Amino acid sequence: MEQFLNSRQTEMLGLLEQLVNIDSGSRNKAGIDKVGSILKEAYVNLGFDVQTVSQEIQGDHLIIRHNDAKDPEILIVAHMDTVFRDGTAAERPFSVKDGRAFGPGVIDMKASLVSLLYAVQAIQDSGRPGLDNIEILLTSDEEIGSITSRPMIEAHAEGKKAALIMEPARKDGSLVSARKGGGDYTIRVHGIAAHSGIEPEKGRSATEELAHKIIKLHALTDYNEGITVNVGIIQGGDAVNVVTPEAVGYVDIRTTKLSQAEPLDRKIREICAVPDVEGTNITVEGAIDRPPMERTEGTARLIERIREIGAEIGIDVTDTATGGGGDASYTSAAGIPTIDGMGPIGGNAHREDEYLEIDSFVPRCRLLAETIVSLSEQ
Repeated sequence: MEQFLNSRQTEMLGLLEQLVNIDSGSRNKAGIDKVGSILKEAYVNLGFDVQTVSQEIQGDHLIIRHNDAKDPEILIVAHMDTVFRDGTAAERPFSVKDGRAFGPGVIDMKASLVSLLYAVQAIQDSGRPGLDNIEILLTSDEEIGSITSRPMIEAHAEGKKAALIMEPARKDGSLVSARKGGGDYTIRVHGIAAHSGIEPEKGRSATEELAHKIIKLHALTDYNEGITVNVGIIQGGDAVNVVTPEAVGYVDIRTTKLSQAEPLDRKIREICAVPDVEGTNITVEGAIDRPPMERTEGTARLIERIREIGAEIGIDVTDTATGGGGDASYTSAAGIPTIDGMGPIGGNAHREDEYLEIDSFVPRCRLLAETIVSLSEQ
């Protein structure tokens, strides 16, 4: 497979350039569907059946299985959407400099889409097993919380023995064996307006009440347990000389264990149930709805197998935990041994200087292919 992939690197970069130069932000259905159509044609030409799961607003999802597949044991998940606004691809299209490729979505995760496709081609060229043992989901809305794809991922995870998630490897090449879960809350405080100079005593400040709540919510953070609570945006008030009648706080929650979600949700609601400023009242919207990806025994065994595969082909495989959420959380919460970060190496995702380490393209593609083969042989 190494010789095959080395001979295809220029071709891989050409496809990557084509995909990067298509705007496919999560709200750009046409762009995502264009990316999907290119990949669909490629998989069909390789002997795969591609089912389109149509979406009205977001791009369509793709479910990909080899024509010979019956009960594939490996689920592979990748996403076609990016975080970038329309027009970004034209403003800073795909480019290569000093051994790195740049462009919107180049590492998160269009390089992974290419890597996955060529891993499949490499297995096919080698004649080794694995193609009938994989089910691939290409989704369209991961960057906005997998709104429509989550149920599909959870349904297709059922009965699988392993899940490989195609987010990029970390900057140091590490795979991801644990991710934080979490959710979002909106805290709305309702007070009473009054002139702050003439009759402030008649007002009830929503801003003051929100300030009390922010302090109490932030106190729920427990770094030792991997719990963080952050009120990242606050809004309120129309004029400096008015006691604020309305204020809003937007809260980000992160957890490391599934068991932390319910107690933390209860504490948040208890804090917001009792006002500190008499005469104000609070409504709470949201939930902790993304489970964490926990490093289970099954995941530990899977990472050890991939480490052995890496050693056989000259790749030192390490793994790490990360605070960001992802689709690996859903397969992990379903009890499936899950490894994330199976894409190429790169960094600065979601930024203008997002990059792919070109030298990692072929080796990480081969690692993926060898992992599929090894798990299928078992």
